[in-house]
Amino acid sequence: MPLTTTTNQHFSICPSIFLRHIRIRSPSPKFPPRFSQFSISRPNLTSPSAAMLLPQNPVLSDVCASAVSAAVAASCLRLWEETARRDLFDQKLNRKLVHISIGLIFMLCWPLFSSGPRGAILASLTPGVNIIRMLLVGSGMWKDEATVKSMSRYGDRRELLTGPLYYAITITLACVIYWRNSPNGIAAICNLCAGDGFADVVGRRFGKRKLPYNQNKSIAGSCAMASAGFLSSIGFMYYFFSFGYMQCSWELVFGLLVVSLASALVESLPISTKLNDNLTLTITSIAVGSLVF
Repeated sequence: MPLTTTTNQHFSICPSIFLRHIRIRSPSPKFPPRFSQFSISRPNLTSPSAAMLLPQNPVLSDVCASAVSAAVAASCLRLWEETARRDLFDQKLNRKLVHISIGLIFMLCWPLFSSGPRGAILASLTPGVNIIRMLLVGSGMWKDEATVKSMSRYGDRRELLTGPLYYAITITLACVIYWRNSPNGIAAICNLCAGDGFADVVGRRFGKRKLPYNQNKSIAGSCAMASAGFLSSIGFMYYFFSFGYMQCSWELVFGLLVVSLASALVESLPISTKLNDNLTLTITSIAVGSLVF
């Protein structure tokens, strides 16, 4: 019998033998047009709910996550208050270490919460409580010398009503409005914490060459701000991307770079010295981010 006839007969009798070797390929996922050209495929490290403390009970999980994030933030603040009390660092350096670390450490806790508005609101309670704290301590209604020493430049409690207050408000609003699936909130917090913090630290140490239009700012400090803000934004972009909260693309990377450069430029202007750079760079970051993202 010819080989072709035998094969046809065998296939008609046992089609499953042949079908086992047929690989069915599902269509590739469709990304939004803005991510289509240079999208980075998700590494599938975990799912959006995998980091939740109690995935089977989201409400209780968010309450527990709020307690955990508050404890982490309070522990970090307590650490810097203790270093300030013991004079382990210069007061200005200690203040900037608080400035750099608190917001970024708090943002690391965001995956513990659920993805909906409830998670964002409960997460915002931690910096929200610090708004009240800054108002009470800054106005003199609550005596807390350790907080004043760790967060002020010159040991004046009234300083807490400006920079530290704006800092807490920025993180609270970024948490509630943008949450963890928006690059705008990530960029605002990273440029405020890492960018502005390292600008001061590097500027004081290596800032001998001043900017021609502002003798209070240095070239080294402005470069450090743009670099630290951008690199930390990239790090948190990938951090939240690994949980599936957002997409990664070269367009998004370029947008984060633009926001960091714009924030560094505005922070270097004399108006930021006269007002408060926590306020001016945050407004700039959100405004520019709304245009590029």
